[in-house]
This record gives sequence, structure tokens and C-alpha cells, in this order.
Amino acid sequence: MSRHTKGTGVPTASPLTGPPVASVGEAVQRMEAIQGYLGAGDGLRWFNLMYLEVTKAFRQRLGTGFFQDEAYMERLDVVFANAYLAATRSQQLDPPATPHAWRAVFERREDRSVVPLQFAVAGMNAHVNFDLPRALVETCRALGTTPDAGSHRRDFDRVNEILAQVEPAIREQLEKECPLDDRQLEHLENVLANWSTTRAREAAWDHSEVLWWLRGNAALTSTYTATLDRTVGLAGRGLLVPLVP
Repeated sequence: MSRHTKGTGVPTASPLTGPPVASVGEAVQRMEAIQGYLGAGDGLRWFNLMYLEVTKAFRQRLGTGFFQDEAYMERLDVVFANAYLAATRSQQLDPPATPHAWRAVFERREDRSVVPLQFAVAGMNAHVNFDLPRALVETCRALGTTPDAGSHRRDFDRVNEILAQVEPAIREQLEKECPLDDRQLEHLENVLANWSTTRAREAAWDHSEVLWWLRGNAALTSTYTATLDRTVGLAGRGLLVPLVP
């Protein structure tokens, strides 16, 4: 999807292809730009909205003592956001390089038979199950620490409190975007029945520990990451089954 400057036919710069961000504030600004750039019928818009609201809520906790090791959590949040931005960038500039975990969301984003909440959850599936384990390892490497050091796990789990406060209102908003009849609602509930952000984040932590253990073996790390990528991608396709005729 490209946009053009008014009356010139020259493509405008897309926030989907911007460089990595360097702070939580920059991440919020980029997601706000993406939200303004994506059309109302673009499925990626709904994941971006959910992620934007969660990131804004995360930013509000900084400087309040909510996290014990705030520097670690800030760095993790930036690395995590950049994984999403890298996926959008590769999809625009080098589609074959896009992770399998994200491809279902990008390939189906114009499908009006898939409702907004499905796109939001499918995006969370890709971002949490595939991006988060790698972000945890990258953050520990960058800061010279380990996953089990200090308050890392406690602070990681505290994000679940933020999600519990933010997600219900976003889900309600997304459900209103495309009202469903009773049969469709039942179908939606069945499709999303096995999805839980909390369980996904627990699994992400487990995967990060495996990747951390494998970090000295490039071949095994690559094999494990590729398998995780394809598994998450398969789950994403299951979350995006057509719901509306």
C-alpha cells in the first residue's frame, strides 16, 4: 500500500518503512503515525491500535517505581517494538524476508471477512510468541545481563497487570467496529478460545530461556528460531479464518 502527495503522484514517506526507534516515546510516535497512515479497512490497523494503547500505558508507568529495573524494561520495550517495525519494513521493502509469524496478518489485511479483533489477536500472536523471546535475548545481550538476573522476571510479569487493565477496553472497541450476530459471535469465541496474552507471554519467556541457552550455537539457534517462526505463523492463520460472509 502506498500513498502519494496530493496532486504530484510522488509517493510520500511511509511510517511502515521508517528506521528503528530509540526510545519508548519514539515507539509511541511511530505507531501513532502508522495508525494515521493505515486505512480503515486495513487489518494491520487493529493490531497497531492495540499495541499503541498498551505501549502508551507502559510509558505511563515509567518513572513511577512500577518496575524495579526500569532501564532493563525500557530497553526491552524498545527492542520489542523494533521487531514489529522490522516486520512492517520488510513486508514493504523485501517481502520474502518477512517472518512467517507475520505473513498471515500482512497477507490477509485487506480481507473484510476477517473482523478487527481477529487481526488484533493475530498480531499479538506474532509479536508475543515470535518477537518477544528474541527481544528478551537481545536485551540481555545488550545490557550484559541474563534472563534470570535480578528482577527481570518479576518486571516482565508486571506487564501482565498493564495488559489486564488495557486489553478489555480495546477488545470492546474492536468488537464495536464490526457488530456480529449470535452465530458469528459464537464462531469468534471458538476461534479465539485458546488465545491468552498471559499464556503467550509465559511461553515467550520459556522460549527466551531456550534461545539464551542456545546462544553459543548459531546452527541450533537458527533451527529453533525458524521452527518457532513457522509454528507461530501457522497459529496466526488459524486465528484469521473468515468470519463475516
